[in-house]
Amino acid sequence: MADRKAFFGLIVSLTGLAWAALWIWDRSPYGRYLRHEQIAAIDAGSPLAPIALYLAGWTLMTVAMMLPTTVPLLEIFRRLTARREDRSGLLTLVITGYLAVWLGFGGLAHGADWVLHEIVEQSPLLEANARFIGAGTLLLAGWFQFSRLKYRCLDKCRAPLSFVMEYWRGSHDRLNAWLLGMHHGLFCVGCCWALMLLMFAVGVGNVAWMLLLGAIMAAEKNLPWGRKLSAPVGIALLAAGGMSLLHQL
Repeated sequence: MADRKAFFGLIVSLTGLAWAALWIWDRSPYGRYLRHEQIAAIDAGSPLAPIALYLAGWTLMTVAMMLPTTVPLLEIFRRLTARREDRSGLLTLVITGYLAVWLGFGGLAHGADWVLHEIVEQSPLLEANARFIGAGTLLLAGWFQFSRLKYRCLDKCRAPLSFVMEYWRGSHDRLNAWLLGMHHGLFCVGCCWALMLLMFAVGVGNVAWMLLLGAIMAAEKNLPWGRKLSAPVGIALLAAGGMSLLHQL
């Protein structure tokens, strides 16, 4: 019982601190740096500064939004290793492996965004129509809600006990705990990456969008009827993207 309380206390603390840090950061004079369209304008004497700030914000957002969605899997792993002396270290490795995958995805998204902006700036036609990128992001996220990859990865995330039994090998324990977290992170990215791109578009510190999308992803992954939520969300995103596109014409 004490371990269970400590576990939930840790998850609540990490999530709460991430939310609080993003809320404070967004309302500080440096809040504009949580928005990817302004982060390149940072003059900190090093080209790595914008990347470091972006990844820091992305990591906080991932902890705030995605870590709570992994609680069922983490709780199963905690109970499985409850009698081990190294249980806390193993659980930490699962969490860090999971977050490492999301951090990698965030780095790739940042790099793709930089390339896209470079291409747009080199083309007067594309630069004149850059406003359509937001609508395109909504349409992409809506389309992905109906894809086979979405449902394949979602089904893996919705079966945490089967997932742990499949990927927790029991030998080379520390490495396998890390790999368990990474595998779960890969499937989580596989089912949620398009929705997370919406956060990338609206700004890492947008608390309202974080609450909405975090609730959707948690429901999809963990509630009994969550799988049925994907299609209505997809329809809503496609409709929003279509309306945005028409508004830009």
